[in-house]
Amino acid sequence: MGSKVNDTSPEIQKIQLAGYRRMSPQQKLKQVSELTKTTQQLALARIRKQYPTLSEREQRLMLASLWLDREIMIRVFHWDPEAVGH
Repeated sequence: MGSKVNDTSPEIQKIQLAGYRRMSPQQKLKQVSELTKTTQQLALARIRKQYPTLSEREQRLMLASLWLDREIMIRVFHWDPEAVGH
């Protein structure tokens, strides 16, 4: 693995770690879920900007194709991301 760039001071990292340790498993899961949703919203915004003529369904399929491989997209959704240029 390559080197990591860290712009957070060691003092702040200790505070963050202490906060994570105080969180319940449910709180941690909720935070991960919210971060996942935010990531998906940002990806969907990029897809909409890059492919403005796609239907809402195709935009959602394009989003799914970021997580699922091409064979699954074709088998499950009968949709080929390569046909759109992804």
